[in-house]
Amino acid sequence: MTPKNIVNMALLVGASVIAVTDHNTARNVRAVTQAAAEKIIVVPGLEVWSREDVHLLCLFSHVAVAESFDHYVFNALPSRRCDSELFGQQYLFDGESKIIGWEEKLLLSPTSLSVDEICREVSRLGGVVIPAHVDKTYGMAMQLGFIPEHLDVRLVEVSKRGRQPPSTRSYPYVVNSDAHNLSTLAGSTPWELGVTIASPEGVIEALRSF
Repeated sequence: MTPKNIVNMALLVGASVIAVTDHNTARNVRAVTQAAAEKIIVVPGLEVWSREDVHLLCLFSHVAVAESFDHYVFNALPSRRCDSELFGQQYLFDGESKIIGWEEKLLLSPTSLSVDEICREVSRLGGVVIPAHVDKTYGMAMQLGFIPEHLDVRLVEVSKRGRQPPSTRSYPYVVNSDAHNLSTLAGSTPWELGVTIASPEGVIEALRSF
């Protein structure tokens, strides 16, 4: 998927806001934001893979903050080179969807960061953590069996056509596309969120109010 393809498909399904959360990286968020221009709001973020094998959506109000968090996550990844024949090439794009390079280090790998460390750093940066697809493998409910009460978690994500696990039912949930390709994005259904300001900052503020 290229930045322009992502933006145009999101517009076709009627979305006014999208979050860009690649695995363990925010290095294409700026390109998607540039491709979106004023057509759609892009919330910058990452889907971080913790050392407990938990996936966490980490969302921020500014691209620069997401990129700062990206460095923190990147340094916690193992020094394993990406085998492009096995995992595909990890392309980096500009706002015109031109390939400007690729990431050599394998991104599809657990970091050395704990769930606590990830949540603490995201909170320090003013972001929001949403435990990803809690009903599936690598979901917090599946890996830990529960959501620790001391975590700054306001809501969880349930997979499309999934069911919210009993251990998470005290939390409101959202259903996101979790799109890794355009066909999945094309089949997604946007959900509503009341915001006071139509901007990434407004979205983060609304998510923190849950």
